[in-house]
Amino acid sequence: MRILITGGGGFIARHFVERLTREGVALTLYDLLPPEWDAGRAQVVIGDVRDNRTLLHAAAGCDAVLHLAAAHHDSGIAPETFFDVNAGGARNLCAVLDRLDIGNVCFLSSVAVYGSAAEPRGEETPPHPSSAYGASKLAAERVFQHWAQRGPGRRVLVIRPPVVFGAGNFANMYALIRQIASGRFLQIGSGQNVKSLVYVENLVAATLLAWRRSGAPPFEIVNVVDKPDLTSREIAETVYHALGRRPPRLGIPLALGLALGLPFDAFSLMTGVSLPVSTARIRKYAAEQTKFEANKLAGLGFRSGVELREGLRRMVDWYAREGNRQQAMPRRPPPTL
Repeated sequence: MRILITGGGGFIARHFVERLTREGVALTLYDLLPPEWDAGRAQVVIGDVRDNRTLLHAAAGCDAVLHLAAAHHDSGIAPETFFDVNAGGARNLCAVLDRLDIGNVCFLSSVAVYGSAAEPRGEETPPHPSSAYGASKLAAERVFQHWAQRGPGRRVLVIRPPVVFGAGNFANMYALIRQIASGRFLQIGSGQNVKSLVYVENLVAATLLAWRRSGAPPFEIVNVVDKPDLTSREIAETVYHALGRRPPRLGIPLALGLALGLPFDAFSLMTGVSLPVSTARIRKYAAEQTKFEANKLAGLGFRSGVELREGLRRMVDWYAREGNRQQAMPRRPPPTL
């Protein structure tokens, strides 16, 4: 069996590649840039998910597709590019699947399709995205749903994870660890807001379990979330302890924290430069509750192999060993081909 992994040079792809390579699965990796890590025996094809000819070449000879390629919400790109890459890329991939008669797809979507709401959200919750990123992911899901319903024997599994973290990740959790390690972190607000997370190795294991099981419907959506959830304060405290430091007892009120973010907003507005600190980021971390349920996954008998706090400790260990000296190569898609 050979699997095509789009977005095959990225953080999440790396962990799928390691697992599938150990299992002896042949892989073709498709991405804008080659992996920054050893891809082993995997074939690597450079290309854009919107490029039909190159994608067709990469998918030839493959039996299934793991679709990870995406314009991400932390990339600082224009809203229209989200739709061009995420929804347009899905349409292009479906055209390639039709040409090559490939009928098995796993699509990594996002809990961003649910939008912002304080109450817990599960697969049965109607999607109501509140960002261009979330809306584009939902549009891509609907492209795959339509494709799955157009022909017999087709299978599409949609995975919706929250924030994914682990070794090799340079996004939100990396920024938090770096701030705490450098002594620049401030606990803003009460820290009692819940932040659903998933450790990358658990995401890989859960996805493969759901994708490989027999008797699955042609189109299925599964949330993948590590349980139990942690609050933002518990996340920060776990990082402090993993670094061998004592968490500070005091923080600052949310209103003051948001006020401190205003100068950064003004600078970004004047210069067009995206900064790691902003009122939106402060509110998202310190005030927003992102609680998601994974009841369908639990019904499949899945249990996370790595407990959430242990996953955080492993990422901190990676940061201390090598991550603090590395920098991710930008993988932003061009606005147009």
